[in-house]
Amino acid sequence: MPCSLAFVSRCRRGFVGVFGVAWRLAWRAATFAVAAVIALVIGTPATAQVASPHAIDIPRWFTESFLDFKDEVAEAARANKRVMIYFGQDGCPYCKALMVANFGGGTPASREITAKTQKHFVAIALNLWGDRETTWLDGTRAPEKELARRLAVQFTPTLMFLDTDGRVMLRLNGYQPPERFGPILDWLVGGHARSESLADYLATRDVKAAPTPAPKGAYLMRNAAALARKPGGKPLAVMFESDRCAPCAELHREAFQRPTMKPLLGRFDVARLVPGQPARLTSPAGAAVDGKAFARDLQITLHPTVVFFDDGGREVFRFDGYMRPFHVESAFEYVATGAYRREPQFQRYLQARAERLREAGKPIDLWR
Repeated sequence: MPCSLAFVSRCRRGFVGVFGVAWRLAWRAATFAVAAVIALVIGTPATAQVASPHAIDIPRWFTESFLDFKDEVAEAARANKRVMIYFGQDGCPYCKALMVANFGGGTPASREITAKTQKHFVAIALNLWGDRETTWLDGTRAPEKELARRLAVQFTPTLMFLDTDGRVMLRLNGYQPPERFGPILDWLVGGHARSESLADYLATRDVKAAPTPAPKGAYLMRNAAALARKPGGKPLAVMFESDRCAPCAELHREAFQRPTMKPLLGRFDVARLVPGQPARLTSPAGAAVDGKAFARDLQITLHPTVVFFDDGGREVFRFDGYMRPFHVESAFEYVATGAYRREPQFQRYLQARAERLREAGKPIDLWR
């Protein structure tokens, strides 16, 4: 009968409660030894490499987990830590940036981020398309890729920070560079969540940042307060930004200036909102609302965040991670073409789009 890590994981669950942490560690070591022997017995060509269970090389301090998250949360709590779940995939430049720039330890900022993360979190890596069995907090068992689908993971990397009771303290959908990730981590580990929102905490940090010029472009709505949609009209892209946001300025300066991006922008109404402006607006659904309340109700935390609405005023997609032009353009095309209705997983749409462009002879650089 063929063996698998999933099979070994199932066997192990019956013993953990009896023999405790010592048995867990011993069993873990034995499991991966068995997996190594299996790989040797099966055999591969001399030039081939056995695929890693994780996407992208991850630091050694990440935990080799049995992926029973209720158990992992409890064990982390006993060590006065919390669980951080990372979803990644092969070929993801943002995953590589997270592992190198944030967790690689090559800069003072990276070393500080790594030290804080190791001290306060048990880090567990999942492959967005992986087949290893997981057991979620509610006891549901599913392969990694099914868990990712259930949790609506649309971007890689996605990081989920769980509290000691399993509650999701914070979810980061997409990459955040060290200069932004550092303050986010400080908010998580410094107890600030009990006294202020992440948006307010980051806003106090942004005041100290250098001001960035306001973008000017024909694609921007002249009246950003009039957001109401009409059936059969254009979809809406609302850009939540600040006047001290380097990634916001980069988005307008690079992604929106691409020749292939300009026709896509013409298919949208594009509104740029900054904190406190406008004070009052008409929402996409047609309601008169306070500008700050509109952002708060949409749970806008990071700048830039781009939220897409259909012609009925319903939110259909958003992104708030750091994205380079290819992915920004793909997000706008995803909504403009209505592809989100046919393909609910943005990552699958991205893969198909990249392949289609390559077949047409167009070079694709996911970081450009």
